[in-house]
Amino acid sequence: MQTLRNNITLVGNMGSPAKITNFENGSKIARFSFATNKFHDKKAQWHRVFAWGNMASFIENYGEKGRQLAIHGRLVKRTYVDKSGSTKDITEVEVKHIIGL
Repeated sequence: MQTLRNNITLVGNMGSPAKITNFENGSKIARFSFATNKFHDKKAQWHRVFAWGNMASFIENYGEKGRQLAIHGRLVKRTYVDKSGSTKDITEVEVKHIIGL
């Protein structure tokens, strides 16, 4: 039986400063937008990215808008209800490894 794997690697730039959320139990999450593009194409593709724990701390300390990063992680799909009451589905990248370039 074949095991399915959910891995993604992106090289690009932070499109926004990270929004850091600290929790009562001491853990934290960083959320930010991330832009990638084809080598010959200037049009960016935008991704929603989040990281927990040490990865969130790295982003909090070293990440800034425009910072070039290589990230490796997995795709996560979630559903939420927006302010108007509409249900939205989004796909995000959960960072497992990060390298500042």
